[in-house]
Order: sequence, then C-alpha cells, then structure tokens
Amino acid sequence: MKKILRSLSLMGLVAFTGALIAQTPPLPPKPAVPPKPLPTTPQTPIPPAPQPNAAAWVLMDYANGQILAEHDMDARRAPASLTKVMTEYVVNAELAAGKIHMNDQVHISEHAWRAGGAGTDGSTSFLKLNSEVQLKDLLYGMIIQSGNDAAIALAEHVAGSEQAFSDMMNTYAQRLGMTGTHFVNASGYPAPDHYSTAHDIAILSRALIRNFPEQYKISAIKSFEWNGITQHNRNTLLWTDPSVDGIKTGSTKEAGFCLAASALRNGMRLIAVTLGGPDMNAAATGDEALLNWGFNFYRTHTLYAAGQALATPRLWKGATNTLELGIAEDASVTIPRGRYDQLQATLEIPQRLVAPFTKGQRVGTLNVTFDGKPLVSEPLVVLQDAPQGGFFKRLWDAILLLFHRGNGTTTTPAPTVTVSSSSSVAPPAASQ
Repeated sequence: MKKILRSLSLMGLVAFTGALIAQTPPLPPKPAVPPKPLPTTPQTPIPPAPQPNAAAWVLMDYANGQILAEHDMDARRAPASLTKVMTEYVVNAELAAGKIHMNDQVHISEHAWRAGGAGTDGSTSFLKLNSEVQLKDLLYGMIIQSGNDAAIALAEHVAGSEQAFSDMMNTYAQRLGMTGTHFVNASGYPAPDHYSTAHDIAILSRALIRNFPEQYKISAIKSFEWNGITQHNRNTLLWTDPSVDGIKTGSTKEAGFCLAASALRNGMRLIAVTLGGPDMNAAATGDEALLNWGFNFYRTHTLYAAGQALATPRLWKGATNTLELGIAEDASVTIPRGRYDQLQATLEIPQRLVAPFTKGQRVGTLNVTFDGKPLVSEPLVVLQDAPQGGFFKRLWDAILLLFHRGNGTTTTPAPTVTVSSSSSVAPPAASQ
C-alpha cells in the first residue's frame, strides 16, 4: 500500500512539474557577439596638439568631459575675471530655484561701488552709488562687460555679503568636482587664497552650458547698452569665429591674460581654456588653435541613448521572464577621426536577477574602451518596474534556481551601434 501511495505521489509531482513547464516560456537566447563596426572614414594621422603661449591650458569635449589635450591643467593659478563664470553659475542656480528674479531691483552698495566701480583700475559697469539696478542688467553687465561692480552687487543681493557669496561659490565648486579651486570674492580681483585651474574652469564652463543653456546665450552677445553707455564683449573670438558663442575673458597683473572659449560646429561642442598668457591676443590665438585642432581631428559619437534597452537578461520570480536594462543618460565618446572600429562596449550584469526591481535601480555597468583604454563607465539601470510574479511562478523559479549555476557577474558584448556624430549634445548658439 505504501509503495502504491509513493508511486501516485511521484506521478502527481511529475504531472504538476510538466504543467508548469508547459506554462513557462523558454529562456531568452544568449546574445550573439555583434560584428565589429567599420571605420567611418580612413584613418588620418593626428599631429600633436597646438602649444598655446600660456602658463596652463586645456581642451575639453563638452559631450562627456573628455580631455583631448592639456598642459599643466591642474596647476593652481589666479583666474582673474574667469571667476565671474562661477558668479554667473551661482546667480543662475538661485534664479532657477526662484529665490531671486530677473526683475529684482538690486541696491548698489558702497562696497560694490568702491571695490568695483569707476574709481578702480578694473573693468566696471559704471554703476552709481546707492542706485537701484535691475538684476538682469547687472547680469548682462557682468557677463558682457565683465563689470566688477555688477559682480559684487549680484553677490550681495544673493547672499547678503560678498564673503557669504564666496562660501556659496566654494560649495558649488565642490559639488561640480572642482578640486583645485578656492574663491574669496565674486569678481576675480587678486587676493590671497583665491585660485583655480584650467581644468576646473573647463569643468565649470561645461556645467554652465549644460545646466543653464538659456542664460549661457548671454555670453555670445557682442555689445550691451545700459544707462546710455555701450559695453562691448571682450571676447574677440565672437567676431572672428562664428562658431564661438562664449565664454569669458579675464586679466590681471598676477593672473596674466585668460580666456575660456566654447564653440559649436556640426553638433559637436568643445571648450578651450588658457590661463596666464602674455596678452589677450595670445589667449585668443591659443584657444582658437586648440578648437580648430579638436574639430579637425576628433569626432563625437553618441553610442547609446538614454532609455534604450541594451539588455534583457533572465528575470527570476518576476511577473515577466526578462528585465529591461539601459542607461539613464546618453553615452557619448569623442575619439580621433576614423578610428571608430577601436571602440569596444561590454555589459557587466549579475548572473542571478530575482524580482522585484524598481525603475531606475542600478543592476550593472556599461563599459566602453578605446584602443584598450577605459573611456566610459555608465550604470545600467532598470527601465521599467519589474514586480514579483504570482505564487506558482515564484515556486517554479525557486525550483529552477536550485539547478542554476553562477551567482557572480557576467560580461557580454553590448549591442552594435550605428556610427553617427552627435547632433544634440549642446544648446544652439545665441543669435546676434
């Protein structure tokens, strides 16, 4: 009798298992190794980068922050009026937060008038003592004419004092990863312990363009009239190169002549920064040479778009059998022209993914190398919520997991991408 009961139990288990198998879709096939992409253009020898007549310089790609060429880019130097790029950044952040407004009336204090006004040897917006000036006019005057009085007045309006504002500047610098920078004023007037680097100014410039594209357009305006006075932009590249749309000039005896410039050509944006040049012509010539070299010999490619499904690995105990994975931001690279075939992209994904997962949860990594060197590392995230499946689905997957080997991470080729230069990596240039 016992033998008969055991046989019946075994037969029932086999039937139950067979039914589950019939209801469970097959596992997705393993991804095939994608074909190697072909070069877009014949490989071209790349000459060495230009050597600007400056103490420090850097050429950065806007799309991904890659450094294409540099010299002493992390050396700490007086930044002169390139400081005002951070002043602009903080003001823009406060505007975006609704804490200040473009039509605010800003009081011109004695400190702003005395430290940055017409009685000094620095650049000025010619603001009158104890007058009230609209914030928009001060912002334009600081960016276009580089008015020290406008910068100080904006700082006092935002934070109550220039010292408190400089603390805000340093906090933002830390958040942006500007590790070689410390500010003590809003104008860039020479002061002990006030310094930055070419690399940090490029990082800041990239953040300004990315986070505040509308306000950045002010940098491309060639002249601005206020109170009967026409103020001209000191960035001479705006007149000589139509692709240049910013960013800022600066000069003091201690800092030398400095220029942060950005240009947009055929959807590709580059940022060049030179510090410590002998004159402004040398700074402009140096930035122009770096930009031309970068545009001539490099190309920016958007490899994968945000939200694109890059992998659909097996999902255990889920309402569905697969989990869609992608990236939260577009993945772009800038590489020498004609060498696209030296890119390799792989996905690192855990071998065992058990529901539930929520949208945006990180579960792996996209890695891109160029010529064997790491170039991009982006988190792989869940693209859609993946809740648990029903009771029988979880039970069946629990049985299958008993026979599933591997609990580490697997590396597979990423999907093949189509060769195409970035066309939406930067805001459009401002109209003149």
